[in-house]
Amino acid sequence: MNRSLSIAGYVLGAALFTGARALAGITLTADLSHSNETAQGPLTTVGGDPRPLSFGTATFTLNDAMTAMTFTATIFNIDVTGTQTPDPNDNLVAAHIHASPTAMAGANSPVVWGFFGSPDNDNNPDDLVVTPFASGVGGTFSSKRDAPEGNGANTLASQLDNILSGHSYINFHTVQFGGGEVRGFLVPSVPDSGSTLLLLGFTLFGIVGFQKKLGVRVTQGGAR
Repeated sequence: MNRSLSIAGYVLGAALFTGARALAGITLTADLSHSNETAQGPLTTVGGDPRPLSFGTATFTLNDAMTAMTFTATIFNIDVTGTQTPDPNDNLVAAHIHASPTAMAGANSPVVWGFFGSPDNDNNPDDLVVTPFASGVGGTFSSKRDAPEGNGANTLASQLDNILSGHSYINFHTVQFGGGEVRGFLVPSVPDSGSTLLLLGFTLFGIVGFQKKLGVRVTQGGAR
């Protein structure tokens, strides 16, 4: 076999292996808003005055074996400590992942994993870290849903179909909206095609470099 082709195959194989490892795992995102909730209405204080609209974002990552799912969520204008504002209506009381085969906009689904308040299924081990904003109202939540954890029989393995098909959502519940003030469905991210093209570009560059190092002439008709 032509030596340059053999080395080219090696370089391509190594690059594709590296790229596959880099793209391993599945990332999902969620945009949280009050308009996604089934029970909507003006956000108010106990006295009836309007309060700022709450919202947030979240990113989830399934590991290669799909046995654990880490996440980071940041929410705004929800009091995560109970002391960020003087009014209790915006106090956070619970946060969960909900899912079912029929989960969709305009419908509620049961809790499959709770990580704040009740139920608290983040316990094997407890990975939750809550970081309130240094100023302002809200904070960042990060944790990991481990394989044994789940509300009842709802382990991660039993919910993978719902998660990957867009039938699960993250929900933050407050005093005013006990059924949920902000919600966002988990949506799988589209792979970064730019990274793939960059990888292939480096692969071709490497092939040409190896050919030159071996003293192989590269012409329009091929190497000879």
